[in-house]
Amino acid sequence: METTSTDVKLMAHLLRRAGFGATKEQLDQYISSGYEETVDLLVDNEDSSRIDDALVRRYFPDQSVTHDTSGAGSYWLYRLVSTDSPLREKIALFWHNVFATGYTKVTNGKPMSDQLRMFRNHGLAKLDDLLLELSRDPAMIIWLDNVDNHNGAINENYGRELLELFSMGVGNYSEDDIKECSRAFTGWSIANSDYIKQLAVRNSIMPYGKLAWRYEYKKDDHDDGEKTFLGYKGNFNGEDIIKIICEQPATAKFISRHLYHFFVADEPPVPSWPYKEPQDLAAIAILEKTYFDSGYDIGEMIRVLFNSEFFKSETCHYKKIKSPVELAGNVLRTTEEFKTPNIRISERNSQVTFMGQQLLNPPSVEGWHQGLEWIETGSLAERVNFASQYLGDITKPGVRRIIRNVMDHEGEYISAEACVDKCLDQLGSIQISQYIYNTLVEFAQENGIPSINLLKDKENAAKKISELISLVASVPEFQQS
Repeated sequence: METTSTDVKLMAHLLRRAGFGATKEQLDQYISSGYEETVDLLVDNEDSSRIDDALVRRYFPDQSVTHDTSGAGSYWLYRLVSTDSPLREKIALFWHNVFATGYTKVTNGKPMSDQLRMFRNHGLAKLDDLLLELSRDPAMIIWLDNVDNHNGAINENYGRELLELFSMGVGNYSEDDIKECSRAFTGWSIANSDYIKQLAVRNSIMPYGKLAWRYEYKKDDHDDGEKTFLGYKGNFNGEDIIKIICEQPATAKFISRHLYHFFVADEPPVPSWPYKEPQDLAAIAILEKTYFDSGYDIGEMIRVLFNSEFFKSETCHYKKIKSPVELAGNVLRTTEEFKTPNIRISERNSQVTFMGQQLLNPPSVEGWHQGLEWIETGSLAERVNFASQYLGDITKPGVRRIIRNVMDHEGEYISAEACVDKCLDQLGSIQISQYIYNTLVEFAQENGIPSINLLKDKENAAKKISELISLVASVPEFQQS
């Protein structure tokens, strides 16, 4: 199959959105398979050749037991940069933002990591299955107080957020629906809930430590009376509520808009959705149809999305600002610094927090707002410094490989233009504006790259090329996807 520049740009776009970017070598491998085949591979791949958890446990117990956000966040970041199933980690990040659950209240990293595992396993499955798993998830049960949702004394927190932020959106249900939904989820608790209450009173984890909580349905605490929910009547339990929710057109639209917002183009914050129509109603309609045609299958919706013309269109390329973890994932997968467990991943996780995104601790039930809200004076400096520092570090194996590929040039010398072209190509076929391109060429020229003999002065050439790569990492297009 003959490869065109359009093929390369489209595949690079897909891998930025469906994963965390790709080097030229990875791009070439995917392109040889074909675009639609690559989409299928990304959606259907459930395996990963990452380092086994047992090895992580052996060297870094804090990243295995994951009691706190540092250990749990570092472990997730390690998985993210080492996996060969990038969409699985990307979809976990997607649902982590939609079903936002924070360490500040859960105060236990283990159930947070367990929740992420659930997102990996069920995040590309059918929505009713996912919502059922979510409703049984210990971290969510604590986060939204369903441990305090009892027969005769309901707590509405989970019922309200299930409808408002997790499935249907404001304006598609009543306050009575929230109460009836909450009644249906009474008794959905955790086995050691009495212990959790004791911790809340004492504000201490002594003497038992932080337990790995497990879900338990407490039949005696469930309200099995008749309920009226969204016009339906019955002795509903939580499973019935989820079934009714997933049948609603409002749910199809809400989930479709979330997928469009994350994978295609920024929408306004979720609280604005009842008052502002989606920017591409036709695209949302395609996703809604797939939602119902596939039986609420999220993986099929994403497959259709990636193969759609609205996703492929160059009008949406480089229109999303990478979140801090997406940027870090791109950089660290490129540098290949973490092919095996390494304690330095904890430092990188802290740097992601400095950029404005503390993994496993979103700021509210709304998750993180996307788009320009990622950029402010302090966080922008952190982002640029992070990317430039590590992509310009010649000690990193991935950076050395890129430099070797740039220096693999016909002849003893390389022009400034050719060097810039090859650096952009090696970093994932980055498309930049003419102004930025001219600036990079000017830097390469002034830095003396064209005058260096690539065969006789390899060390100096590598140093100068690494400085150019470091500068490329700071350009707007590298910070975007």
